[in-house]
Amino acid sequence: MEPFVKVTGIVAPLDRVNVDTDQIIPALYLKRIEKTGFGEFLFNAWRKLPDGSPNPDFELNNPAYNGSTILVTRRNFGSGSSREHAVWALHDYGFRTVIAPSFANIFHKNCFENGLAPVILPEDVIADIMAKAKAANGYKLTVDLEAQEIYDEQGLSVSFVVHAEPEVNEFRRYCLLNGLDEIGLTLQIEDKIAAYEASRWGKSFTPARNAPLEARP
Repeated sequence: MEPFVKVTGIVAPLDRVNVDTDQIIPALYLKRIEKTGFGEFLFNAWRKLPDGSPNPDFELNNPAYNGSTILVTRRNFGSGSSREHAVWALHDYGFRTVIAPSFANIFHKNCFENGLAPVILPEDVIADIMAKAKAANGYKLTVDLEAQEIYDEQGLSVSFVVHAEPEVNEFRRYCLLNGLDEIGLTLQIEDKIAAYEASRWGKSFTPARNAPLEARP
């Protein structure tokens, strides 16, 4: 998983509440088994007209937001079904962080496990960022996870935490900073796993990471 330390990028505003995962990535496009390739279908029903051409009225089709890496949106983002593909699509499109007043719980968790930083800020701060992104072409923010701070070149500076509970916040922050998903976390204690397996089998044990279980000693 790609580490997230500090990102400075163009902000794309999505001024909508209750954006659910079927709007983020329609079920029609969930047939792939890889985590990549979903970006081209992100917000597909909104980005395209019935004939398949780009919808000029949709925010992300505005050339001012080309190359944006930060999405700012309204409350309850990522509601609906628990599909992890929604996070994959956002990341594959190029977003590194989503800023909102609130997120659906499962979507929020899926972000951490796929290298996408979900940042919760108060409604008034969101409104300020949204207004700046709409008013100025190429408006940029910096999201500094190490310092837990968001700032721009216009005087905005606001602190944030990645989770409401201090213990969980530090754990999630550690994982994002180091690019660790659940598999990566497990591999940090690979020596202990090998020692345990060796004690069970009575011989030296080297885990074959890609081998099927039945092929392991």
